[in-house]
Amino acid sequence: MVSQEQRRRQLAREKFLRQQQRRTSARRKARMRNSVIASVLGVVVIGSVALYTTGVLKNDDDKKTSAGADASPSASPSGKAPDPCEKPAAGSVKKLSWKKEPAVTIDTSAKYTMTLATTCGDIDMSLKASAAPHTVNSFDFLAGKGYFDHTKCHRLTAEGIFVLQCGDPTGTGSGGPGYTIPDENLKDKSLKGNVYPAGTVAMANTGQKHTGGSQFFLVYKDSPLPPSYTPFGTVSDAGMKVLKKIAAAGAQAADPTTGNTAPNATVVINKATVAKS
Repeated sequence: MVSQEQRRRQLAREKFLRQQQRRTSARRKARMRNSVIASVLGVVVIGSVALYTTGVLKNDDDKKTSAGADASPSASPSGKAPDPCEKPAAGSVKKLSWKKEPAVTIDTSAKYTMTLATTCGDIDMSLKASAAPHTVNSFDFLAGKGYFDHTKCHRLTAEGIFVLQCGDPTGTGSGGPGYTIPDENLKDKSLKGNVYPAGTVAMANTGQKHTGGSQFFLVYKDSPLPPSYTPFGTVSDAGMKVLKKIAAAGAQAADPTTGNTAPNATVVINKATVAKS
């Protein structure tokens, strides 16, 4: 006998997977369209732009992609609330892209932390360097290049799955660094019963294996998800207070073009920093 709670979680996962499929299909069409433009015009620059704009999703997600990468969970809009955040710092997003994953240079025996200095407050997290070396190394590399600075967290899910998704310089859920990284740490002991617990930091992806890029999601409430999204960090208690403040402000209605449910709060990462200790 399936309980109501089990059925609710099943429906949330199915809704999540359907959105991933739609996003994957949309990306394929975008690649085809950009390919045609490039061939007709014969302009190298256009080809470069196409590669950037059709980069790896986060779909959690994600990421969701998110959660996931964009394995990104879908959400219904919650009530409109006053914006609890400050105006973004002066500056603009850097348009950066690389052809391949950076070489792993982090010390996997050391401790690493990441701080997102956002318009809503600092979100600090400890990173799992030994369990997810490729992922932590990539974030160390990208943060060092200023890749995340001045970027918006473009998605907040407030139904079934409870995550804030960030890491896309385009703010659409379709951007990425130009390279992908392998899935890691999918058997983390924190992932019990297909639930990503509150405080988890995980990679978004396209719904396919080893398709993580730069998009990631922060779980502000236990969320039912299959263990397909690399968990690579844990948000601090102080960071959780910031996350919950963002979540309390609610999410907007889904954008008809991207399907994103943007947070009502103006969540901009003024500066992302990875530190070794």
